[in-house]
Amino acid sequence: MPEVVEVSAAWVPVATLLVVAAALWAGCLDGALRARSTGGPGVRGWSAPVAEVARLLRQRRRTLVAADSLLWRLGGGGLLVAALLMVAVVPLGRWTLADLGVGVVWFNAMDVLVWALVWMAGWGPNSAHALVGGYRFLAQALAYELPLMFALTAPAVAAGSLRLGDVVAAQQDLWFAVWMPVAFVVFCAGVVAFSVWGPLSAAAGDDIAGGVLAEISGVDRLLLLAGRYALLVAGSAFAVAAFLGGGSGPWLPGWLWSVLKTLLLLSVLVAVRGRLPLLRPDRLVELGWVVVLPLTLLQLLVVSVVVVVR
Repeated sequence: MPEVVEVSAAWVPVATLLVVAAALWAGCLDGALRARSTGGPGVRGWSAPVAEVARLLRQRRRTLVAADSLLWRLGGGGLLVAALLMVAVVPLGRWTLADLGVGVVWFNAMDVLVWALVWMAGWGPNSAHALVGGYRFLAQALAYELPLMFALTAPAVAAGSLRLGDVVAAQQDLWFAVWMPVAFVVFCAGVVAFSVWGPLSAAAGDDIAGGVLAEISGVDRLLLLAGRYALLVAGSAFAVAAFLGGGSGPWLPGWLWSVLKTLLLLSVLVAVRGRLPLLRPDRLVELGWVVVLPLTLLQLLVVSVVVVVR
């Protein structure tokens, strides 16, 4: 497998366009699936995100009394930035924007940054529903963060490196998802959680009028929604590099394999939204600490034993 090469900063706009395009694909697919679930034509659902973008660009920003506008705007727009920073360390075939020696830790740090951003989006508007949504996300984060961290540790231990290029190279013979299924599934669940998506979207629940989405409008709402899709994209891209062999595959170039695998996994995560029920944060904490965390630690133990034996 060829060595990962760090490209110049001139490629940042290209990477941004790829993330935005993948996020648009996720939005269109989600629109089509939701249209079909309500009995409407799926074709119309494909164009729904484009119409929603046009509507939000025309919509005026809502303002509330005594709102902390700075925190509110940073929380809404910061998710997209966090997603782009996650993608910066992910190899696209043999190319990457930032070949960091601690790429796995960098991704986890950006995940923790999402904690602060979602909480700010809930605190900033000075609204009860949004505030409850923000604190719901913190409760949810307490449930998923430790299992996610140990799930990230498994491929790093197997590769003997925190550099994502080394993790990809270590899967030349066998993808980590094959012999680390628990870590892979837990990581994907963590991506759904920090994207405030599907069964783990209690922070934006209908029972609290949309939670962190309750008061935000206009361009700010557009950025927050785009950030959720972009986080799904970033998580899928990282999972491809950490568990699905990166750009490895026959016939096609490595970068194209990375893109195709990312879109496939992204489509699966998008489809989860309408397939699984919403989980309450208190139930999620119990599940995460009593069941998921021990299973993840057991998976990490198995990986460590295999590495030592080798």
